[in-house]
Amino acid sequence: MSPEQRFARWVRAAIVMFVVLFAYFVVADAYMPVTPQARVLRDVTRVAPEVSGQVVDVTVDNNQHVETGDVLFRIDPEPFRIAVEKAELALEQARRDNAELDASLAEARAGLASARADAEELRRERQRVERLIQGGSISRQRYDEVVAEARATEAAVEAAQAQVHSLEVQRGENGEDNLRLRQARNALDAARLDLARTEVRAEQPGWISNLQLAKGDYVTAGSPVLARVGEAVDIVADFREKSLRHVDDEEPAWVALDALPGEVFAAHVVSEDAGVLNGQVIADGSLADIPTTDRWVRDAQRMRIHLAFDETPATLPPTGARATVQLAPTDHGLSAWFARAQIGVMSWLHHVY
Repeated sequence: MSPEQRFARWVRAAIVMFVVLFAYFVVADAYMPVTPQARVLRDVTRVAPEVSGQVVDVTVDNNQHVETGDVLFRIDPEPFRIAVEKAELALEQARRDNAELDASLAEARAGLASARADAEELRRERQRVERLIQGGSISRQRYDEVVAEARATEAAVEAAQAQVHSLEVQRGENGEDNLRLRQARNALDAARLDLARTEVRAEQPGWISNLQLAKGDYVTAGSPVLARVGEAVDIVADFREKSLRHVDDEEPAWVALDALPGEVFAAHVVSEDAGVLNGQVIADGSLADIPTTDRWVRDAQRMRIHLAFDETPATLPPTGARATVQLAPTDHGLSAWFARAQIGVMSWLHHVY
């Protein structure tokens, strides 16, 4: 065989190989898509104190595992203890104020009863002098004096009633439902809650990360000072949107982690995001910004799906770890076999790159 014939044979073989590989990738992209654009995410909570103060103790170390309720750090409790004592004194003062109002109210009610008795006596006296003046038995001066006294006692009754009403409004309800007592108890509860919040505890189990806190630091309420990385795992993978047309929830998948080359983990699809940022139009009063391109073949849009491990790995991958995700969205056994083989090859390639 001449060199020209051997070259032609290699050219034909290369063309056939190219056609076969091209057909394979077209079919594989539709029925067993794979993407290296995947990450393992774990829930991350930014831990912030709910009160401000100076840190007196840090009870955890960086990357330490904590359980729910474990103390992370403590803030100087002394100012908050003083606030609790102040609120307790305010509650006691409120009870004394109510007792004083009760005494004043009893005195005012007694004064009202006395004023009513005087008014009733002068009302009868006025009736008598009215009969006497008609008969000419008393002077007009005496009659006017009695009438003036009767009116004065009526005014005194109204004043006493107003004073009683004012004291009743100030006193409010009797018993523990009194407004003054409720306000004082509320302030006391708030002070006790702030005191309890000087111990910052873990709300969920996880690992402490990015710990930059030390004894003596001053922390501000609402400002994060460390992060807690949880145990819940969410795998996010970005596929070309045309590759997901056969994918539904609970579809089987395989995941190869860059940190564990050569290992493949079974997983399944949990959900698909409803959209991406490019699909969100903000009504900001501006006209549409239409991107221009001179490319004949545009870049494919990628959509994000979420997956979960069928069995969580013994060692949880760190949040943000890179992964490769292989889907098998059809029931055909051959495509599933090729998909499993494909991700197996990808996982072994992680030894190289």
